[in-house]
Amino acid sequence: MTQQLPQVPSTEPELSGVRNFRDVGGLPTVDGRRVRHGRLYRSGHLAHATSEDAAFLSSLGLRTIFDFRNTADQKLEGADVALPGVRNVNIPLTDPADGAEFWRMVRDGNIDQLRELLSDGRAAARMTASYRTIIKHRTAEHSRVLHALAEDSVPALMHCAAGKDRAGLSIAVALLAVGVEREAIEEDYLKSNAPHRRYKVHRSDTSSAGMSPEVMELLSPLFEARLDYLAAAFATIEEIWGTTDRYLAEGLGLTGAIREKLRERLLDEG
Repeated sequence: MTQQLPQVPSTEPELSGVRNFRDVGGLPTVDGRRVRHGRLYRSGHLAHATSEDAAFLSSLGLRTIFDFRNTADQKLEGADVALPGVRNVNIPLTDPADGAEFWRMVRDGNIDQLRELLSDGRAAARMTASYRTIIKHRTAEHSRVLHALAEDSVPALMHCAAGKDRAGLSIAVALLAVGVEREAIEEDYLKSNAPHRRYKVHRSDTSSAGMSPEVMELLSPLFEARLDYLAAAFATIEEIWGTTDRYLAEGLGLTGAIREKLRERLLDEG
C-alpha cells in the first residue's frame, strides 16, 4: 500500500508556455524515505516558454535539462529556451524516422485515414509497443541519464514533447533506481492527464470537422497517460531481466555504489 503523500507545499505553478511541469519530490520509497523536493523535475518541452516561465525555471537552480525529443520533434516545436548556467543534454529516445509518416497522418489525416490508422485498439497498441521498445532498446540512454544524475547533474529537469511518455518512462526508471514504491510512480505518471497539463494536439485542420469528438476520441490513446502503457514497460523489465535489480545492474550498468549516490542525490536523509 502506498503511503499517503505529505501535504508539503511544492513549487508547481501553471507555466504559460510549458505544459505538464512538476516536481517529483515527496514520493515515498519502499524503505520509508522520500524523494527530496527541488531535486528532480519533469515537464513538456521548453520551446514555448515565456520570459516569466524562463525566470521561474532559472530560479530552481537547475544544473541539467535532459531533452528526450528527436530532431523531428524539435523541428515541429522548436529548440528549448536557453537558461543561463544550465546544461542542456539532448538524448533522443525515439528515432525521427520511426513513425514519421504516422505522426504526419495524425496531424494531417482526414477522418477516414484516422479510423484506418487508430481505430479498434491500434492507437493504444502502438503506444504499448513504444513503451516496450524504449525499455528494451534504450538502455544505454537511460544508463547515461542515471549515471549523470549520480555524478553532477541535479537539480535536473527531464522533458520530451508532452512530458508524458519518454520523460515519463525516464522519470519512472530513475524512481525505480532509488526504490520509490511502484504505486507512487504510477500515481505521479497519471498526473499528466490533468487538463492543465495535457499536451495540445497538433492538427493542420483545426475546424470543427478536423477536431471533432470522433477525431479526438481516435487520438486520445496517443495523448493520454494510461497505466496499461506503464505496466507494459514494467512487464518488459521482468520478461527480459527477471527483476528490477537485475535490470538496473545488468541492463543499465548501475553498481551498488552508483545507486547509493543516486539515493544521496535524490532522497531525503531518512
